[in-house]
Amino acid sequence: MRVRIAWFILVLLALGPAQAQEDRAVRAGLLRFGTVAWEIDTLRHHGLDRKHGITVVPVEFASNEAAKVALQAGAVDVIVTDWPWVARQRSEGADFSFVPYSRAVGALMVPPDSKIGSLRDLKGKRIGIAGGPLDKSWLLLRAYAQKELGVDVAEAVEPVFGAPPLLNEELSRGRIDAVLTYWHYAARLEAEGARALLSVDDMIRGLGIDHEVPMLGYAFREGWAVRADAALQGFVAASRDAKALLAGSRDEWIRLAPQIGTDDPTALAALQDGFRSGIPDRWSEAERRACADLYAILVRIGGDKLVGSSRALDARTFWPAISY
Repeated sequence: MRVRIAWFILVLLALGPAQAQEDRAVRAGLLRFGTVAWEIDTLRHHGLDRKHGITVVPVEFASNEAAKVALQAGAVDVIVTDWPWVARQRSEGADFSFVPYSRAVGALMVPPDSKIGSLRDLKGKRIGIAGGPLDKSWLLLRAYAQKELGVDVAEAVEPVFGAPPLLNEELSRGRIDAVLTYWHYAARLEAEGARALLSVDDMIRGLGIDHEVPMLGYAFREGWAVRADAALQGFVAASRDAKALLAGSRDEWIRLAPQIGTDDPTALAALQDGFRSGIPDRWSEAERRACADLYAILVRIGGDKLVGSSRALDARTFWPAISY
């Protein structure tokens, strides 16, 4: 009997650490060449996950939509997406929630020799839009132009929807007059001499939102967050450590150059500056209220196709256990 008890205890001891290790693993869905991959690479390279008692397991996808499907299917624990998507999922009964990743969204860029100097000059121009008709930056530009000029940009310009790399190429070849694109593609254009006509942050503030609104964040299921609270807390802490390292170290961007796809010092400096400016430094009730105000604007412009049946932002869109 004593032998059997001793054997049983040894089995429990052996299983315990293995189960604990599994509980501490965080499967992070990402795009191989996206900005999230840079952060996760930095995090793992420097052991910042182990510092906070977790193991981050990157899972690569070919598109943002594939990452969303994986999260919905439970194949990953976290992905980076925008909180309006999380709100839409909640309106349809899903239990997703969100913590901020970045407030860097993008900008409306024009070539260095462009005569476009204001929104009024966009009339009749071909404007590249990264994403589709429901892209949040496009909706915000439409709302901003409506407020400032009383016109719907969608009717005043010729929108050209497409993938960011293709649109950057189209701008450089003069086939489009401006491009509204994600921040890291805007940074590459800036390094080549293009200039920002209007940033998405400018649009948000112009719409009367006077607090930071981190549009992008880590999304996850509430059930997982409750069950693996220590892992989530460790992941958020490790993410913030990685951001601090990327914000302050030029060498880190040189190390990441093969993954980023350029070793041009000007481009790397522009990318680091853009990344640094997007790091959220506040996430309190005031920022959450600002998101709710912005949601009301998106509802007006995007309608059911964007938000579904929900006309008010569910407070639990944002994970309540994390503030800073």
